[in-house]
Amino acid sequence: MSVDAKIEFPVIEFRSSDLERGTNGWYRLCKKVREACEIFGYFEVVYDTISTEVREEMFRLMKELVEVPVERKQKNTSPLPYHGWVGPCAQVSLLYEGFGLGDVSNYDSVKNFAQLMWPEGHPRFCDTIHTIGTQLEVLNKLILLMIIDSYGLAEDSLKINYTTSMRMMKYMTPPPGEYEIGLFPHTDKPVSTIICEDQIPGLEIEVNDGRWIRLTNLSPSSFVFMVGDPLKAWSNGRLKSTNHRVMMSGNKDRFSIAAFIMPNEGTIIKTPKEFIDKEHPQLFKDFDFMKFFFFAFSNPARHIDNGQLLYDFAALSPPVSNAHMEK
Repeated sequence: MSVDAKIEFPVIEFRSSDLERGTNGWYRLCKKVREACEIFGYFEVVYDTISTEVREEMFRLMKELVEVPVERKQKNTSPLPYHGWVGPCAQVSLLYEGFGLGDVSNYDSVKNFAQLMWPEGHPRFCDTIHTIGTQLEVLNKLILLMIIDSYGLAEDSLKINYTTSMRMMKYMTPPPGEYEIGLFPHTDKPVSTIICEDQIPGLEIEVNDGRWIRLTNLSPSSFVFMVGDPLKAWSNGRLKSTNHRVMMSGNKDRFSIAAFIMPNEGTIIKTPKEFIDKEHPQLFKDFDFMKFFFFAFSNPARHIDNGQLLYDFAALSPPVSNAHMEK
């Protein structure tokens, strides 16, 4: 599968003057966000509300984090799959290491994580990670609100209680001259994701015919927003969730974080009736998010293409229109 550098990656600038809900600038942004999510399933968002200084400090602290002893790293556990520490392994990648931090906008949650890694505490780490985690939660929520407004829906059409879960990831350099997988191809299983990376490229996104595009030259104020499978189901398939991966080459390690919208236990993903009619029959049944999430990381799911897991779990066959539902 080749990497195609000629395909244009959608870029949307979030100017502060356009972020007041209800203004003309707001609705112009809503339209751009919706189009990017429907056509591509992702976009680069330029958002300078999160300072480059905070980003740089976060990546510096992550370099400290990966140096703590393995016995401390192993204390970063979670009942959710891939939400604790994952070291280099064949199931993910021999180049990958990741840490999980749930409810990152809750300072106590960040503090508890830090005390596992540094028993004496690490106030600078706590302040920095809590700050950027909270800001990414605000950005994620802002984009979801834009999607809702772009369709003219009521705000409670995507009514979910959630926390923001963060993964802090290191991708190690491959052997000289090699081009190796840092993270296997997948669609995201949370509602949505915002990725913040350092200046080392590696994130690639699948486009038509098995081709991949590599994200390069992101600005210091840029993040990547990605539609997750549950958001695709909520929109009745109008929004795309796209396969992406990390591929490593060169002689520098890569660091990135991902902030996920994780619905609380008991949350039902339900398509609003406004998305369903004769021309657009309902594609997915209502489903329990957490059951889907555990299914996606179960042993049976390993034998299914990652991008097809939503369909295996929740697809209606045949799809159902509103007219049929009302009979």
